[in-house]
Amino acid sequence: MIIRKAGYSDVLVIHQLATEIWWPTYTDIISEEQIRFMLSDMYSEEALRSQMDCGYYFLIAEREYIPVGFAAYSLTEPENKVYKLQKLYILPSEQGKRTGKKLVDEVIRLAAEQQGEILELNVNRRNKAFHFYEKAGFEIYQEVDIPYNDFVLNDYVMRKKI
Repeated sequence: MIIRKAGYSDVLVIHQLATEIWWPTYTDIISEEQIRFMLSDMYSEEALRSQMDCGYYFLIAEREYIPVGFAAYSLTEPENKVYKLQKLYILPSEQGKRTGKKLVDEVIRLAAEQQGEILELNVNRRNKAFHFYEKAGFEIYQEVDIPYNDFVLNDYVMRKKI
């Protein structure tokens, strides 16, 4: 497996992965209406390009040259050297093969190269990925309810020292 930096030429790949991953991940957690809205709002090709323009760095994990997951991160608090893991999604068929851990480790390595001291993320409080993040050394920093269009995101904010 390789992890590589993604660019504008990978926007369609990221869009397709998100569409394939979100439905099985979130069907039991949020409504179909919310899934559709969030996929359109955050994972349209235009939205992904905009995120890249605003400082999100994307990584793609590939197994035998086939994309199987992606991550995105950005610097959110320069004064406190906090980076945020904005996205981490792995195909269901790839889960349990350490792909997620490798992507997180690569984000940590890249943030540390930029003198980052903390990696933060949001995870829905009902998402099973919470346990993955706990095992990876993240701890709950805050519990938040974030208004998002007609919806509310019920998240944990988790942090890990780099």
